[in-house]
Amino acid sequence: MNTVRVILELVKFEHTLFALPFAYLGAWLAAAGPPTLKVALLILAAMVGARTAAMAFNRIADARIDALNPRTAGRPIPSGRLSLLTARVVCLLAGAGFFLASAALNPLALILSPAALAVILGYSYTKRFTAASHLVLGLALAIAPIGGWIAVRGELNGLPLFLGAGVLFWVAGFDVLYACQDEAFDRRLGLYSIPARWGAPCAFRVAGLFHFLAFLLFALTGRLADLGGFYFVGLLLVFVFLFLEHLIISPQDLSRLQTAFFTLNGAVSIVLFLATWLEFGGGRFLLKQ
Repeated sequence: MNTVRVILELVKFEHTLFALPFAYLGAWLAAAGPPTLKVALLILAAMVGARTAAMAFNRIADARIDALNPRTAGRPIPSGRLSLLTARVVCLLAGAGFFLASAALNPLALILSPAALAVILGYSYTKRFTAASHLVLGLALAIAPIGGWIAVRGELNGLPLFLGAGVLFWVAGFDVLYACQDEAFDRRLGLYSIPARWGAPCAFRVAGLFHFLAFLLFALTGRLADLGGFYFVGLLLVFVFLFLEHLIISPQDLSRLQTAFFTLNGAVSIVLFLATWLEFGGGRFLLKQ
C-alpha cells in the first residue's frame, strides 16, 4: 500500500481533474448529450492511462533536475522513495492501457493515439530548448476535449479544435504563472521558460493574454455549438476564476500560488463541464423539478 501511495504521488493522480472534465465536455458536445456508458468508461480509461504515462515519464526525464531543485527534491524518485525501474514500469503499463482504450473506442482514436502520446510525453523535454514549453503543455491537455469528441464521433471537425485551442491557452497561462516560482533556478540551470527568459512581470502579462484568449475561444465554442444560458453563465464564472487567479498572486507575492493553481484552475474545468451538462439534459431535469 505504501508503494501505491508513492506511485499516486508520483503521477499526481488528483490533477486528472484538470483534463478529464474537458474530455467529457468534448464527448457531450459530440453526442449532443451524454455518451453511452461504454464510451464514457473508455474515455476515463484512456485519460487515466495517458495522464499517468505522461506524469511518470516527466518524473523520469526530470529526475536529475528535480534532485537539484529544493522545491522538487522531495519527489518520489529524487528522494529515493521510488526506483526509476518502478516508474518506467508504471509508464509502460499506463501507455499500454491508453492504447487499448483507444483501440476499443474506434479506428480513428487508435490511429491518432501514437501521435497523442508523442505530444504528451515529448513535452517533458521542451524546457531544455524552448520557452514555448508552456504552449506544448497546453497542447498536451488540449488533446483531451478533441479526444472526447473523436471517442464519440469517430471523426474530427472544427468545433472541438476551437475548444482544444481554448484549453491550450488556459493551460499555458497557468503554467507560465506556476513557472514563476522556479524563475531563478531555471535561469541558473539554463532551462527555458517565459519567466526565466523575460522575468516574472512579463510572464504575468503573457499569462493574462493567454487566459483572455482562452476565454474568447471558450465563448466561440459555445456560439458554434449553439449553447445557451447555462453554458454562458458557467463561462462567466470561469472568467471570475481566471480574474481571481491573477488578482491573488503577483510577481512580488507568489504565496497563494497553490490556491490559484489547484483550486481555481480545477474549478474552471469542472464548472465548464457542469455548464455543458446542464445544457444537454441536466438543465431540463432541474427545470422540471
